[in-house]
Amino acid sequence: MLNKYPLWKTLMVAMIVALGALYATPNLYGESPAVQVSGLRGVEADAATLDSVKAHLEESKLSYDSIALEKGQILTRFNNTEEQLKARDVLDDKLGKKFSVALNLTPNTPDWLAAIGGSPMKLGLDLSGGVSFLMEVNMKEAINKAKVGMVSDFRGDLRNEKIRYRSVKEANNSVVVVFRKIEDLEAGQSLLKKRYRDLLLSTDDDTLTLTAKMTEQKLKEIREYALQQNITIIRNRVNELGVAEPLVQRQGKKHIVIELPGVQDTAKAKEILNATATIEFRLVDTEGDLSNAINGRVPANSILLTDKDGRPSLLKKRVMLTGDHITDAKSGFDEYSRPQVNISLDSAGGSKMSSGTKSNIGKPMATVFIEYKATDKKDAEGNIIFEKNQEIISIATIQSRLGKTFRITGAGSAAEAHNLALLLRAGALIAPITIVEERTVGPTLGAENVKLGFEAILMGFGLVFIFMMIYYRAFGVVANLALGANLVLIVGVMSMIPGATLTLPGMAGIVLTVGMAVDANVLIFERIREEMREGKTIQQSIHQGYEAAFSTIIDANITTLIAALILFAIGTGPVKGFAVTLSIGIITSMFTSVVASRTVVNAVWGGKRLDKLSI
Repeated sequence: MLNKYPLWKTLMVAMIVALGALYATPNLYGESPAVQVSGLRGVEADAATLDSVKAHLEESKLSYDSIALEKGQILTRFNNTEEQLKARDVLDDKLGKKFSVALNLTPNTPDWLAAIGGSPMKLGLDLSGGVSFLMEVNMKEAINKAKVGMVSDFRGDLRNEKIRYRSVKEANNSVVVVFRKIEDLEAGQSLLKKRYRDLLLSTDDDTLTLTAKMTEQKLKEIREYALQQNITIIRNRVNELGVAEPLVQRQGKKHIVIELPGVQDTAKAKEILNATATIEFRLVDTEGDLSNAINGRVPANSILLTDKDGRPSLLKKRVMLTGDHITDAKSGFDEYSRPQVNISLDSAGGSKMSSGTKSNIGKPMATVFIEYKATDKKDAEGNIIFEKNQEIISIATIQSRLGKTFRITGAGSAAEAHNLALLLRAGALIAPITIVEERTVGPTLGAENVKLGFEAILMGFGLVFIFMMIYYRAFGVVANLALGANLVLIVGVMSMIPGATLTLPGMAGIVLTVGMAVDANVLIFERIREEMREGKTIQQSIHQGYEAAFSTIIDANITTLIAALILFAIGTGPVKGFAVTLSIGIITSMFTSVVASRTVVNAVWGGKRLDKLSI
């Protein structure tokens, strides 16, 4: 029988639309202002912290809608932003330095809906607001780090060529090498001049010294490299956080702008982005006197460091390997269920670790965690002064020669091991950075954009609805139902996809999709009219109208979809947001305009003897 779907097919179409409507529902519940308390450096909030938060809020006579401890974090919802801001200030003052207190907007999705994965669409910074950071790169530390690298490279090159020297030290923007003999000085100058063409070399035969000075061009390259590498590493860290539609770009000579739309954990974002963490591997000085070192008499070639429990150890100054050679790091558990971090090195790092451990089997080696923290002080050039914190993670005996892959234990809790692996995997920053400006994009701009965007969508839908009902009568109602289903499916799909984010350009993509969806129905309806004018029966006209128009609709939508996919692949920011909604809209519009609308037409008019058709 013409124009008659089997029951299973009708139910399947209805189920798809209903599923889309179900997952679009969370967008109707809105969001509540909230304050989130998160631990720093892997510390997790517990029941005692929850009681403390409640006590501080009650003491300040601040009422809240709900409070919950979830996944080591405390989330407190409030009825208005005024209470939220007051609570943030109170908790930030009372909880000390172990916890970070951040503002959030949390969805009011019912528990039953959240249990099946329902959540509202993520909105971009232009719609929902979010956090914008202006970060400053410490260029002085970048140059210092480059000098340390030069000292290490000079020592290695001279040692490999068996050229004897007394010392290799840093001095201003240069490195000074003191040799033992004039022959060594000449050989060293020849070697270093050949390998480091971007340095200015000068010698003093009387003192047997060679000075390698960085040129202005070299200093400029170091600063540029530090900025670009930090941008790349921060992008990696943002990706680790799972933030959709982020913006990371340079501003001027030493600043980076980061925009994180709709972040749900601003505390963790600040901790991860601002962290300048890496690790170093050093041999333990077993020959030095630890008690003398504790009393201030540290040997010239050693340093005194402590672990997180405050236990001191004497370590060699010479670094076996730095975190710059780490290519991958994953947290896990060892055979005794203790947290560990599995590390992979690049080829150069593997060679250094192999040669460093080959002659030290049976000796203890320390893993040192290094972190730079910004202080309130600035140097003469206006750069922020950073405080270098070093902490021993673990000390283990070298059992065998290590290579490109190995593991470290003693990182603390599973959360601390995970956090350390994340930082090492994303990359150690070339130079310390600090947040010099943190700007929360308020809801006013976002609310206005959302309001205007939805007004544009509703206006577009309304005008199309009216036109279709007047021009195509009963079939116009079918087209309008298909349009409504299309909008519901777009919202539902956007809500289900974890990385999909609705931006203002994305709203423009939805409006464009409305017009394209109507085009498909117009093609079908006009073809039905044409078939009826040629004298075919109504059922034959409906059947032929859908069949003949299908290939045209597919061709037109596929070409547009290809263009949208290209925009998504090569575009960034707003362009990507537009491409996402356009791509989803094209796919859903083909389903609703052809399949869903024909299901309704078949249910109402299919298989019946009709003398006229309201089209």
